[in-house]
Amino acid sequence: MKPIPCSLFVSLLAVNCIQAADVPFVELKGHTARVSFAIFSPDGKRVVSSSQDDTFRIWDAESGKELKKLELRAGTTCADAFSPDGKKFLVSGRGMLTVGGVRSLRFLDAESGEELKTLRLTLEIDSAIFSPDGTKISAGGHDRKNYTAHILDAESGKELHRFVLPDTSVYRGTFSPDGTKIITRTFRDDARIWDVESGKALHILKDADDVAFSPDGTKIVTGHSSRIEDKYYSRGVNFFRIWDVESGKELHKFTVLQGGSGSADFSPDGKKLVTVVNSIVRIRDVATGEELLTLTGAEGGVVFSPDGKKMVAAGKGHTVIIWDAESGKELQRLQLDPNSRADVGNYFISLISYDPMVSSITFSPDGKRVVTASNDGCVRVWTLE
Repeated sequence: MKPIPCSLFVSLLAVNCIQAADVPFVELKGHTARVSFAIFSPDGKRVVSSSQDDTFRIWDAESGKELKKLELRAGTTCADAFSPDGKKFLVSGRGMLTVGGVRSLRFLDAESGEELKTLRLTLEIDSAIFSPDGTKISAGGHDRKNYTAHILDAESGKELHRFVLPDTSVYRGTFSPDGTKIITRTFRDDARIWDVESGKALHILKDADDVAFSPDGTKIVTGHSSRIEDKYYSRGVNFFRIWDVESGKELHKFTVLQGGSGSADFSPDGKKLVTVVNSIVRIRDVATGEELLTLTGAEGGVVFSPDGKKMVAAGKGHTVIIWDAESGKELQRLQLDPNSRADVGNYFISLISYDPMVSSITFSPDGKRVVTASNDGCVRVWTLE
């Protein structure tokens, strides 16, 4: 059945009063379990979603109509698997077995969902993304001993490089914006910068649970969760570092005396760094390290709008919070159904259900809409302006 555009009233905190704001949305109906991600296509016309109900779906972003549904019992998708031109999407995953135990990497048409090409691989691939120019693929996989990272030729599927380190697992690499370097994380909680052309390791970055390139590719931010212990107490702590890519030199280090996992990312212009630990958001100046803003209420990472003027995060009570990135003022709060319950999906045979939680938030390329996905299977496209 075709979804019908709906609207609801949400709270808008402005000055010192609460005002009502009508934020229209279109609901994308079909998923029955946690939605891992829902993202816009590069042209903003489609939404792609993947769920623990073992389906991958393509939707019309304007009407909410489901355009394509694929069963993924033998594979997985990644939220960053679009080709640079937005025309193709990668579907990969361990267990995608064909005759003789060969794995496959499928290229789908991003508009219709039709299969364009399938590469037969001897690798056990868990995830894959395109390089910025679309000629290569960074893939994460594993053998019987370790998880490994690979660079493949996007046309032939030929393995160009394999990143293997002794006594540890190497996870899928992330390309630098110019595609000349790749950064991988390891099970030992460090990261390595590699040269894509030669496959040689350039630098080792210690204490890196989380990594991200700056938009211009000259810096990397890493995050690491740990504990400080002495004779009298033990407390959680998060360390965030900014590194120079060319030299591997540490430029800044920030310590947050809070436990729990943290996340970090750059603003679209690369001038600000946002870190989130235990629902507290801190905005820092990348050049000086100065803390500019502190915000509360984020249940997970923070996403910038394409122009960097807004930030969005999942909040408590099945909400989404939108802030002004310069002042920290709360602009809108999107309320999803607080009474819904989530099926655990097909990963477990269980009657357990989870309280609602927003699992994915993405801006449209023009910054005028956001798509939210939840662990109860709910996907909505909200029009902000």
